[in-house]
Amino acid sequence: MEQYTSVAGVYDALNSHFDYNSYADYITEQIKKAERVPTSLVLDLACGTGKMTFLLRDKGYDMTGVDLSEDMLSVARDACYDKGIEDILWLCQPMQGFELYGTVDACVCCLDSLNYLTKPSELLECFKLVHNYLIPDGVFVFDINTPYRFEKIYADNDYILESEGALVAWQNSYNKKSRLCKFYLSIFEEQDDGSYLRSDEVQTERCYTKEQIVKALESAGLELISIHGDINGKKAEDVDEKWYFTARNIKK
Repeated sequence: MEQYTSVAGVYDALNSHFDYNSYADYITEQIKKAERVPTSLVLDLACGTGKMTFLLRDKGYDMTGVDLSEDMLSVARDACYDKGIEDILWLCQPMQGFELYGTVDACVCCLDSLNYLTKPSELLECFKLVHNYLIPDGVFVFDINTPYRFEKIYADNDYILESEGALVAWQNSYNKKSRLCKFYLSIFEEQDDGSYLRSDEVQTERCYTKEQIVKALESAGLELISIHGDINGKKAEDVDEKWYFTARNIKK
């Protein structure tokens, strides 16, 4: 079952609590700290509904959004129409197999999207493509869910996510041996007549260690600059639920 199909229509509503603006500020700060030439062209990899893409565009970047889900990109394109925006390029492609028309100055990948690459070989392929399409010294900013989040927060716990007109029943199943976590989602979306339409979706994420991420970066030709435990720049620790990475592209 394709990930982010059923949930696409309610994704933004259910993530309304997330502080996209502060994260966009963090990304911009990391790019400015690491860049060696001014950054103009930016790739938002696994861009989803485009929330971060729009915010980075507002900061003056020329944006391209890539996502595997046609449904998520449909929401992004509708938002473009509503906002009267015509200068964002949207491409429906996988993270581990995307193709661009040319190089970009920076790449971002937000909201644990890389955890959806469930094989280490896929993660490496993704990083190699980032290396290929980034200019020399181009900056790569991304985050991942940590082992602590998989083992202590997700584990085999169940959650309910609610927003106006939508509810998601979320069941987790984490396998410590395979390091794969299954998310079983039942989405209830309110219809015009007041009834609720149910749809179901299964998503899978892989738990990566810090060492695995760093090794994959180095193997792909990307130099690690920093790892933070939050978007305020805190030192990364084992008890963090997310880690935020900044890397630079090395090309001879």
